[in-house]
Amino acid sequence: MSPIATVKRELLIRHLQAWAAGALHHARRATYVHGYADGDGGEAAEAAVRVLADLPGLARGRELSMVAIGGDVGEVGRRIGVAQREAGAAAGLTVLPVGGGTDERLPVALRAAGAVRVPLMGFLDATSAGEPPAVTTVAAIAAGKPAEVLLVLPPGSPVDPYRGLGFPLLTAAELATGPEPGEVVAFATTSGKSLESFKEALWAVDEFAGVRLRDPGDPERHLIDISLSPHPGPLRRELLAHLEKVGEATVTELRTFALTETVYRAADATRVLHTLIDSGAVAREPAHGRLGGDVMIRL
Repeated sequence: MSPIATVKRELLIRHLQAWAAGALHHARRATYVHGYADGDGGEAAEAAVRVLADLPGLARGRELSMVAIGGDVGEVGRRIGVAQREAGAAAGLTVLPVGGGTDERLPVALRAAGAVRVPLMGFLDATSAGEPPAVTTVAAIAAGKPAEVLLVLPPGSPVDPYRGLGFPLLTAAELATGPEPGEVVAFATTSGKSLESFKEALWAVDEFAGVRLRDPGDPERHLIDISLSPHPGPLRRELLAHLEKVGEATVTELRTFALTETVYRAADATRVLHTLIDSGAVAREPAHGRLGGDVMIRL
């Protein structure tokens, strides 16, 4: 497995664990859909099954459906079956392999699985297909309440086509090992809390063989080491550029900007704002006191 594939799988596992535990805490039923399941021979789908089979919520009468879609799901189905047996999956977990193209089958498969108006998470790693998933495929996942989707797109793919579509929040990052464009990880959701959770998972994954993050909004295209305390340079530049564009903004607005328009977390924006204020690069109103959400920041 390549270093980037390892990072992608760890990111999926970390976020899927958090999502599934929360979904089954608030709802009796939830659905997870795994597209392009045969793209890596079923390795990521197998890892997902092992995560879901170990959920304590399944022992409390909750129901979780996993839909795995791939052009050739024979090997995927075998690996999923082995994972279920070895993990001792609870009765509340149902796994449905679906053969066919993800763009063709996903909307129909979700309706068949009863995934409308229940918590729904999708994972679509389209890098094996060589082209991004159709907009209608991603939009179909918005039928969940709440809904979110983790996309992995081929290098250089734009994320703008996926803005909206029932997901008010979207963020993206590149997984790269050098100056050439890297695979694009995009996350779209209806929940600000889930977006925060995804960002925490993104910066918590282990760094493998030089895999680093690149902020798509950074014009200087710097690579950033994956760390719980990431280098603040690109975020500093982007916050200053944003303030130059809008004139002024509240701390809450700048935290939201960092969360949705950069690779960083909202908490990273707060830390950078403190350094910008201390250095005199920006001014605040009021000039003293706690740096609360309603404090106005300007150049």
